[in-house]
Amino acid sequence: MTRIAIPEDSPFGLANLPYGVFSTPGTEPRVGVRAANVVVDLAEALGDDVFARPSLNAFMEQGHERWVEVREQVLDLVTDEVPGSAVHPVGAVTTHLPIEIADYVDFYASEHHASNLGRLFRPDSEPLLPNWKHLPVGYHGRAGTVVVSGTDIVRPSGQRKAPDEPSPSYGPCRRLDIEAEVGFIVGTGSPLGTPVAADDFHERVFGVVLVNDWSARDVQAWEYVPLGPFLGKSFATSISPWVVPLLALEAARVPTPPQSPEPLPYLRETNPWGLDIDLVIEWNGQVVSRPPYREMYWSPAQMLAHLTANGASSRTGDLFASGTVSGPLKSERGAFIELTWGGKEPIEVQGEKRAFLEDGDEVVISATAPGPFGTRVGFGEVRGRVLPAR
Repeated sequence: MTRIAIPEDSPFGLANLPYGVFSTPGTEPRVGVRAANVVVDLAEALGDDVFARPSLNAFMEQGHERWVEVREQVLDLVTDEVPGSAVHPVGAVTTHLPIEIADYVDFYASEHHASNLGRLFRPDSEPLLPNWKHLPVGYHGRAGTVVVSGTDIVRPSGQRKAPDEPSPSYGPCRRLDIEAEVGFIVGTGSPLGTPVAADDFHERVFGVVLVNDWSARDVQAWEYVPLGPFLGKSFATSISPWVVPLLALEAARVPTPPQSPEPLPYLRETNPWGLDIDLVIEWNGQVVSRPPYREMYWSPAQMLAHLTANGASSRTGDLFASGTVSGPLKSERGAFIELTWGGKEPIEVQGEKRAFLEDGDEVVISATAPGPFGTRVGFGEVRGRVLPAR
């Protein structure tokens, strides 16, 4: 038996205890929980085969009461003695995609991001389109290309047409970008024809991850009229390996920014689910932005209510993301197209003027949120390196 040393200032302390899927050399992926700098094998430590699976889905579909019960068991476990064979140093494990992605929806919930892109793309019009403050705008993404942090990203190819070119051409993306986002994982789904109420969010959503929604801006610009994002977005979306339970984020709840006009009844919340999450974006090891999630106009509860409002079903393993997280300051912009104002205002990265991603570049997005009694809850990181087009 062993006792886990958990420093009070660890972002993976007792207030957090995120879930993930891991393996050790010669073993199959299974569910673990991170405590400080170790991973606890839950199948062995708790003797429950639901954690011997290569994803969290079987556990998540057991529902909210079970999530609460297991969290209490895990807390008791890591504050007592744990079988030594169930404890693995973080550096000795391989992390895997923590869930089987059922569906993937990406939203556009930051007023600052939407306004900045509106000024870039429609300089002679109002930044926000007429519907933006009435509903959380989103699009259906590609679940099959969601990958875990650390997966290399091959530069996508596609049709692109610069404004000064007479016709489109096909080739590698010239304006590869990132979008720093927060993602929410549905634990228990809803049947076809039954909307999910905004106030039911906490019983439906299991946990939270970080998201990098890689974006081929030149491909996107040529294709998105009239139906929206397609190949410019579908080539890769990266998520962090540790799923922070929604139960760990009560201390991070804050009001959403004032919403005017008042949302329609199905989008109203009794106690809004704003979240005080601080993100950090590193480009080749240099911090270039610190987006604040608390500035997001639409809450994740409103996003879930809207994506099911027409009766669309939801399923265990559904992932929906916030869209780019941006704040009011230039230093808080969550996409390079904003940060460099469409490439017109390059920033200095490790001594070089840069606008968009080059082959070999690496982007790391990390985040923390307030926990109880002055602690911080860590989300880990979502990391990706760009490889040349094939």
